[in-house]
Amino acid sequence: MTEINPIPTSSRSELRQLVRTQLQLLLEQENLQGAKALLVPVQPVDIAEAIEGLPESQQAIAFRLLKKAEAIDVYEHLDSSVQQALIQKFKHQEVLDIVDKMSPDDRARLFDELPAKIVDRLRGQLSQKEWEATALLLGYEIDTAGRIMTPEYISLKENLTVTETLERLRSLAKASEIVYYLYVTDASRHLTGIVSLRDLVVSSPNKILDEIMTRDFIFVHTDTDQEEVARLIQRYDLLALPVVDREDRLVGVVTVDDIIDILEQEATEDIYALGGVQADGDNYFQTNLLTVARKRVVWLLVLLLTNTVTATIISSQEDLLEKMAILAAFIPLLTGTGGNVGAQSSTVIIRGLNTEELKDLGTVKVIFREALAGILLGSILAVMVTIWAFWLQGNFFVALSVGISLIAIALLASVAGSALPFLFSSLSLDPALMSAPFITTAVDVLGVLIYFNIARTILGL
Repeated sequence: MTEINPIPTSSRSELRQLVRTQLQLLLEQENLQGAKALLVPVQPVDIAEAIEGLPESQQAIAFRLLKKAEAIDVYEHLDSSVQQALIQKFKHQEVLDIVDKMSPDDRARLFDELPAKIVDRLRGQLSQKEWEATALLLGYEIDTAGRIMTPEYISLKENLTVTETLERLRSLAKASEIVYYLYVTDASRHLTGIVSLRDLVVSSPNKILDEIMTRDFIFVHTDTDQEEVARLIQRYDLLALPVVDREDRLVGVVTVDDIIDILEQEATEDIYALGGVQADGDNYFQTNLLTVARKRVVWLLVLLLTNTVTATIISSQEDLLEKMAILAAFIPLLTGTGGNVGAQSSTVIIRGLNTEELKDLGTVKVIFREALAGILLGSILAVMVTIWAFWLQGNFFVALSVGISLIAIALLASVAGSALPFLFSSLSLDPALMSAPFITTAVDVLGVLIYFNIARTILGL
């Protein structure tokens, strides 16, 4: 039987890899006691990652080794595809025990992924309280504060004393997901103030909440976009953000751990869009190849069709190329440089729009700044390219045509790369859809046209 060495703590990534490797080895040897002992000191999120890395046949075995309380925490960290696979393998009661104890926001996300038949079956077996909490979240639009909030919070009345509040806190703490913020409401459940746990502890026991609560607080409505919620939590360094309905009644709280997941999800979607890959929130690397091809082929077909325009422009300049064939040698250099400049501009603008760094600068100022940057970059590159082209071919006018074209194309690329994301944003479309492949292809088409016209003018052809 293989001896399991102590796990080093110097590197979290090495730790996770070692746990996954040793766990798989122990399961293959059917050493269940050793596998169970291995997982005891490991954090739930690391256990979830280790289970996800196991062969599908071993995932359920590893999960069953966990204690019930720990299993619930681990399950919430698992990828939705693994959660679904485990549900199919568990006994009916095992599923209910896990799902019933999950936090409502995590349960709502799970139900979004599960087939309708399984959801209906589970819904009938959940406790009334837990189903009502989940149904509340499922009633809101996807990607809104209402959908990601948790209805498990502590709500108090203004006339309670500090002593009474602490007593109530002791009785409700286990039923709430957060206890570091306490929410004060009036008789109609309207949010009137917030008390931090720190303020409560340092206040006099006889003071009432009305005297110590903060009335100037940040909140969002149930239909607020989840990205806006993330920005507010990040901007004001909050651990949680209250959510109210249209009548300003407190209905839930969004916690910072949920926002971290949202930020990762949104960043992934933006990166996929920048690369011209359609993303529907699925795990790309766990999606079958046919689906992957379908998601990627759309943009590639668009780019393929637009590139035929470039080929048409080049073929229309046959007379020019017959007289000065050397001009064709510089087309890849010019279009490649223009595409790269445009991709750089679009990337920084899209990122700036997402982080609201450009909010105070104004569209015109930002585009003008990028245009100047394009001229400066084009000029620096043009000097080097002109010298190189002259040394290579010995024709000054050809070299000059290439240099001037490079400045014009860099300017065009910078303006297009900065202006088009603003245009998409004004049309309420995701600026990331104005991705680097699209801008690169557009600049290729116009860049070739600019190059041939400048060459004709300078060479007099």
